[in-house]
Amino acid sequence: MSLYSDHDSVRSAEWLSDNLDLFRTDDPEYRLVEVDMDPKVYDEWHIPGAVQIDWEEDIIDGLGGNVVGVAEFEELLGDLGITDETTVVVYGDKANWFAGHAYWVLNYYCHDDVQLLDGGRRYWSMQGYETTTAVPEYTTREYSISGTDESVRAYEEEVADAIETDTALIDVRNPQEYRGEKPPAEIPNTTDREGHIPSAENIPWGQAVDMDGTFKHPEELREIYGNYVGDEAIAYCRIGERSSITWFVLSELLDVDARNYDGSWTEWGADEDKPIETVEPAAPTGGDHS
Repeated sequence: MSLYSDHDSVRSAEWLSDNLDLFRTDDPEYRLVEVDMDPKVYDEWHIPGAVQIDWEEDIIDGLGGNVVGVAEFEELLGDLGITDETTVVVYGDKANWFAGHAYWVLNYYCHDDVQLLDGGRRYWSMQGYETTTAVPEYTTREYSISGTDESVRAYEEEVADAIETDTALIDVRNPQEYRGEKPPAEIPNTTDREGHIPSAENIPWGQAVDMDGTFKHPEELREIYGNYVGDEAIAYCRIGERSSITWFVLSELLDVDARNYDGSWTEWGADEDKPIETVEPAAPTGGDHS
């Protein structure tokens, strides 16, 4: 059972399993959306009633802070049978990396009623809940974006200002990337420069979730991120999707004044005029061999 059932931003898998019929009709009041990096994941199985968003094709317009445009996003949501009033529940693989980014984009474009499925695909599968390969079709609806909520987004200039102010910078990548080493094979190598933004603290995104993909207990999250409660914080990663999870935890679960720097390291590292820092690997220790 989700520890965050009382949060408007979270839906538990248990609740969704009990209420799947709400999401299997053509009525636009509810819509379930799966968001993955690899679209083939959805084809293998998905939750009944769920429509698909291809993160790379539908959510971003190239890496480095290029969110999908207004007209394209309106058309995408309308084609999925979503209106301005629809309750949208998003989920995906990799503990909701890409679903978290879609959640953030929906917030950025001022969609009022959007929630993240706690645990995503991983938890749903572990619990043995119903799955399908059937692809639903819904009536196309009218969707109109009224504006943007700039309070959830950080830009390159604001990150540069944060280095000199009290605004905290949180690098959510793994320590290898933070230190400035070549990223692991599963992480896209998007820049020639590696390292981290000066003054940024390294708190990998995975510290926020348990092995089953669900968010950790509130007390554990406060231990991890307690230094930022009541303050301003900017989260970043390499292309903005992992940092969306940390932004979600800070903003939606801990009420921190947080923003996501979706340009992230791809944008920052590519700008030769922007300062970076690296960390030398710790020297190996050994016994006395004299």
